[in-house]
Amino acid sequence: MRPSTAEAGRRYARAVNFGVGYFPTDYGMAPGDVARLVEEYGQESLFFAEHTHIPASRATPHPSGRPLPRKYIHTLDVFVALIAAAAATSRLRVGSGICLVTERDPIVTAKAAASVDVLSGGRLEFGVGAGWNREELRNHGTDPRVRMAVMRERVEAIREIWTQREATYAGAHVAFEAIWSYPKPAQRPHPPILVGGEGATVLDRVLAFGDAWLPHYDHTERTFERMDELRARADRPIELQMIGLPAEAEALARCDAAGVRRVIRWLPSGGRGTVERELAAWDAAIADFTGD
Repeated sequence: MRPSTAEAGRRYARAVNFGVGYFPTDYGMAPGDVARLVEEYGQESLFFAEHTHIPASRATPHPSGRPLPRKYIHTLDVFVALIAAAAATSRLRVGSGICLVTERDPIVTAKAAASVDVLSGGRLEFGVGAGWNREELRNHGTDPRVRMAVMRERVEAIREIWTQREATYAGAHVAFEAIWSYPKPAQRPHPPILVGGEGATVLDRVLAFGDAWLPHYDHTERTFERMDELRARADRPIELQMIGLPAEAEALARCDAAGVRRVIRWLPSGGRGTVERELAAWDAAIADFTGD
């Protein structure tokens, strides 16, 4: 059952923020409709996945080892989906979960993200990642072997464009002389940069240019142990967030105890009934955890 406005407000005010992730597709519930529903349930944030395309070769297997879900092939453009979600809501944080910056021109991406932030009233969360599909990366002209270096330079260049009146960048993979690019983001100094991934060197990237680490939920202790390592290495505040949680109060309690400040549950792509059933299950787990 959908929570009342008062119940949703209490959960929204808690220290741990609850959000959902969704693959916006051409066959599922529209981004704006999903966003309205998610906000009605009192969720703090909504994250949209991105794939520009999926190579037909399928030479690179899905990280899970299972057949590739249909939703990967049918995703809408992430920034178009985000602006639809922002326009349909008033307080919901809207984010990329994640934006494949290795497949995007950094100047164009900086403008698109800043435009979403301005038009949403400063509600953008900029999740970034390097991507796992090697053929997909190659189709965008990115050598998979250097994708981490490409990711770093593109994020740094985007941040430069966001924060400088006259931006310049000179790197091995990104370079431009002084440019003017507006609008600047509504958030200062810029929207939060959430670094996705769980690879061996991910903490280096979080420390280099991230405001938060956004790994997938891990049923083992490894990711939680790495959170301690991140805290020990950091010389500035870096937030811990986690995506892909099961709808279980125990998982929420585990993240809360580890200092995770945002927990995100993936919703299925589909019609309203399919989406709302899973959202209600997530809401029930939250209520079990919070005691509301």
